[in-house]
Amino acid sequence: MRTVVRGGLVVNATGAAPADVLVEGERIAALAAPDAGLTDGWAAAADRVVDATGRYVLPGGVDAHTHMEMPFGGTTSSDTFATGTVAAAWGGTTTIVDFAVQAKGTSVLSTLDEWHAKADGQCAVDYGFHMIVSDVNDNSLKEMDACVAAGVSSFKLFMAYPGVLYATDGDILRAMRQATGNGALIMMHAENGIAIDQLVARALAEGRTAPVEHGLTRPPELEAEATGRAIQLAGVTGAPLYIVHLSSAPALAAVSQARDAGQNVFAETCPQYLFLSIEDLARPGFEGAKFVCSPPLRPVEHQAPLWRGLRTNDLSVVSTDHCPFCFAEQKELGRGDFSRIPNGMPGVEHRMDLLHQGVLAGELSLARWVEVASTTPARMFGLYPRKGVIAPGSDADIVVYDPTATQTLSAATHHMNVDYSAYEGMEITGKVDTVLSRGRVVLADDTFTGAAGHGRFLRRDLCQYLH
Repeated sequence: MRTVVRGGLVVNATGAAPADVLVEGERIAALAAPDAGLTDGWAAAADRVVDATGRYVLPGGVDAHTHMEMPFGGTTSSDTFATGTVAAAWGGTTTIVDFAVQAKGTSVLSTLDEWHAKADGQCAVDYGFHMIVSDVNDNSLKEMDACVAAGVSSFKLFMAYPGVLYATDGDILRAMRQATGNGALIMMHAENGIAIDQLVARALAEGRTAPVEHGLTRPPELEAEATGRAIQLAGVTGAPLYIVHLSSAPALAAVSQARDAGQNVFAETCPQYLFLSIEDLARPGFEGAKFVCSPPLRPVEHQAPLWRGLRTNDLSVVSTDHCPFCFAEQKELGRGDFSRIPNGMPGVEHRMDLLHQGVLAGELSLARWVEVASTTPARMFGLYPRKGVIAPGSDADIVVYDPTATQTLSAATHHMNVDYSAYEGMEITGKVDTVLSRGRVVLADDTFTGAAGHGRFLRRDLCQYLH
């Protein structure tokens, strides 16, 4: 199958230039300037020509933080690998990296097998796995080495959720030491869960049960404290560290200080922290439950420092932490007790579009948009140059993006398997036009043309910022 994408502005992390793209099979075969005299011949011999006139031609988005079919709080996130990857494609994301979640008392490798069974034959776009290690012991530490050999080269630990996912400082230290030996990247959910539980218990004892209390009992200071502590532990062991879903200015300051000192510390943020705030958690009645996630949404004054962190590269990646729970049946579990509201929000479909609003507002350049949404996550998690770039030899994961089209975000029109939109009624500029996943057109003319099982598991290499 030969496809030519003609007439567009190719945008990579290194810059933008008019170019036509030749795709042969699953790979990008060549790029040429429109006036180079090559592309007429390409088009004549092509099976399909995609007209990208007036549009951007982007490398497919890489969302390095999703939770499909994740068990949490007595329920399971509502997007399956099938529905969630279709929604990702609609939003211009052609690769996800999801999390296999070890339960305490189980094996890391058996957990990985379980998640492979969930995803195999279901995904519409390519996917990889991180491993959540909730039970650090001699056996799980050895199994971390086997995971790296199997293409799972990053491990997430939690400083939150005591009794469920929580790791002690000693556990974290041991896992970090293991990572220094096998080359893996340690990812950290950095909130002081022990202190948070005390604040939650006090709020409930005082009768404060509304959704906004979720945010008030997880203050920025406890995210900053945990972030700083994780950085110090990483410094002791020499391990690299990746802070997930960073939400607040003081946590960012801790990351910035470590990076300025030369430590291998990286961080991501998420669209919800750039566009939503604790005011959404405080919506009347139980509406705020729709916005319960951890870390929580912050006061609006935290947004400007996060945008600045993206420009300065103290924040390296924008992922979604996509973990949807339906309002009617799942978020309702916490009515009358905010601590029982399942933590998570939908977002995998809207990441590229929301970041484009940052481009229009002057917060990000076109190249930086691609860098934080595609190229850097591909490099960070051992997928580059297969993913994250429009270049000969790379997978033909290509998004044709119309920067002038307008749309209104709504649960009535999104494709995520959840009954509400966190951005309901938000009018935005920019829309995905056409999506290729490994050379196959999976979205065109407002129609999904892909299929479950097209997506392949990606065996990932080590973080390319370290090796």
